[in-house]
Amino acid sequence: MTTNMRAVEITAFGPPEGLKLSERPMPNAGKGELLIRVLASGVNRPDVIQRKGHYAPPPGASDIPGLEVAGVVESGDADAMAKAGIRVGDRVCALVAGGGYAEWCVAPVEQCLPAPAGLSDVEAASLPETFFTVWSNVFDRGQLKAGETLLIQGGSSGIGVTAIQLAKAFGATVIVTAGSDDKCANCLSLGADHAINYKTQDFVAEVKRITDGKGADVVLDMVAGDYVAREVECVAEDGRIVIIAVQGGVKSEFNAGLVLRRRITITGSTLRPRPVAFKAAIAQALCERVWPLLESGKVRPIIHSVFPAAEAARAHELMESNQHTGKIILTWGT
Repeated sequence: MTTNMRAVEITAFGPPEGLKLSERPMPNAGKGELLIRVLASGVNRPDVIQRKGHYAPPPGASDIPGLEVAGVVESGDADAMAKAGIRVGDRVCALVAGGGYAEWCVAPVEQCLPAPAGLSDVEAASLPETFFTVWSNVFDRGQLKAGETLLIQGGSSGIGVTAIQLAKAFGATVIVTAGSDDKCANCLSLGADHAINYKTQDFVAEVKRITDGKGADVVLDMVAGDYVAREVECVAEDGRIVIIAVQGGVKSEFNAGLVLRRRITITGSTLRPRPVAFKAAIAQALCERVWPLLESGKVRPIIHSVFPAAEAARAHELMESNQHTGKIILTWGT
């Protein structure tokens, strides 16, 4: 086996041109880890933020960007793999804290899941980051239940298309916001019950109208900033606002009186720095409750574009253009 591999490095913080294909030493799997021969890597918004110099990897993580991969198990901690029922040669997808934009990637065994039967490597690579994030925030933190209403800010994003399908699969009503009529139509085709073009409609008024004044039970917010105040106005009594990104800014002002009177919970989380044990619990829940939905076709990966790894800069340009619906993937062909 070669001792070097191709990887996409951030050679300079700033525009996408700072991403360059280079050669790096292959990583080695340590205790509780396995080594994956990567066939496809998911592209996510945190990768863009890292490339700009605003999201450093957690201590001990690779400086190579990339938070999700799919491929074939090459080697690893035999005891940990046996306990997890994973063998050399298995097709897997994995959530990682960094290092995903490379031909080889080390992942904690407990953060690996089998590639769902019937899905390609590209489709499998699109799953970990968004499915872990949505499950942790919508169902664990947000406590979304059947019969409740979920408002998704940014329904056409990778997170959004996942949240639409999972919320519908578990019996919720789904309202989304998106930035164009075409994106709204795409969200409706995935199962969303209502889609609001936030550029031409007031989402607060629309949510109130759709819910007959009750409001949304759970809000999945990727914007923050001044959106929080508006969400407080259209969330139901005992509603939960879950913030997972701050694309609209880190500072928010809102009516605290409404929070008190309506018993609103405002919470949030980041997944990347959480310990392996936390992510392992999410992986177990996904394996038991979501992977069967993927294998049956009730929930499906939504892939917008696939780029060769050497064209990672183009993939990031597309991500930043916000012209996509669903996931963007890099592939590692020979």
